[in-house]
Amino acid sequence: MWKRYYGTMTADLSLQGKHIRLEPLGPRHVDGLAAAAAADPSLYRWSPVPQGKNEAAAYINTALAWRDAGTAVPFAIVRMPNETVIGSTRFWNIERWAWPVGHSSHGRDVPDACEIGYTWLARSAVRTAANTEAKLLMLCHAFEVWKVLRVCFHTDARNERSRAALERIGAQPEGILRSHRMAADFIPRDSVRYSIVAAEWPSVKQRLITHLDRFV
Repeated sequence: MWKRYYGTMTADLSLQGKHIRLEPLGPRHVDGLAAAAAADPSLYRWSPVPQGKNEAAAYINTALAWRDAGTAVPFAIVRMPNETVIGSTRFWNIERWAWPVGHSSHGRDVPDACEIGYTWLARSAVRTAANTEAKLLMLCHAFEVWKVLRVCFHTDARNERSRAALERIGAQPEGILRSHRMAADFIPRDSVRYSIVAAEWPSVKQRLITHLDRFV
């Protein structure tokens, strides 16, 4: 059902589904991201989304710097079959734990835990299969290829839609982190933290597949 193409963990990872492809974010996506965000800027009340080509270029440069530091894997979200850029997402806060010598996990060259975030979509992609399939592709890769132990999500406590979407797929709320990050409206935001751990992944995967099957 899904295809994975990957070379190095941080530079060449591409994930393909039925509706979308997650391809490595790069300078070639500046125009596409700018166009996707411009369709309805009011949609991004809670998310830091670049407006215009200059902001899109800076957004990509920051994402690539994190990639080069080994802490993020950023993607452009591309709608198939018309090859239109409809947003962006990324793995980030990538963690590699200091397993002791002799432990079965010592020497792992893949992450032990990560976060999925910086996810946003063009207006035309909202309430389509795009977000569900993006989460399915990324979580499949995290739990089944990297074999991570947990995946985290943080969302602005005021973002009821995002919170409902995470709870709908089975992500578990862990609490509220006060004044956790700068919000999109430039105030210290409270973040709700969610996680999925490896033992929960089979049931979360089935929920995502069930949601995805509703789209033609």
